[in-house]
Amino acid sequence: MADVGVRPARRADAAAVADIQVRAWRLGYRDLLPPEVLTRVTGPEALAAWRERWADAAVSPPSPRHRLLVAVANDLVVGFAAHAPAEDADLDPAADAELVALLVDPTHGRAGHGSRLLAASVDLLREDGFRTLTTWAFEDDAVTRGFLGSAGWAPDGTARTLDMGEPVRQIRLHTGIADEL
Repeated sequence: MADVGVRPARRADAAAVADIQVRAWRLGYRDLLPPEVLTRVTGPEALAAWRERWADAAVSPPSPRHRLLVAVANDLVVGFAAHAPAEDADLDPAADAELVALLVDPTHGRAGHGSRLLAASVDLLREDGFRTLTTWAFEDDAVTRGFLGSAGWAPDGTARTLDMGEPVRQIRLHTGIADEL
């Protein structure tokens, strides 16, 4: 049986996190984003920028409530999750958090890593006093919406359209995470 778990990310994990992000986006977003946009955000220059950004997130997050976690299997980073206080104007950053990213390496999918990352994020967010967790998903991303829906997430009625050379619609999903007494 594989030795699996979730832990806080370290600077040394940044390259693996960025590599996972690029591989997951190339596969998962290939039918959701315009090809030139996907190439731009997953190309060599973008990969270098993502590595630097994730290294910063691991060692110097903007606040103690910003976290980057990694899923590991036999000491190999196979996925990651990032969460932070919500920044949307209609949300309360003291009570509402945002799942900024949750991605698993496509070669390690369907092994429970995403569920472990989500559970660990929720545990930490509860400790920090958050009551609601939100995330943005592409409206046509059936995989993400199905995964989160199976964990109790639902659209909250908020949507936005990103200009990526053509309009790409996202919806905001949410779930309650407050401990019930």
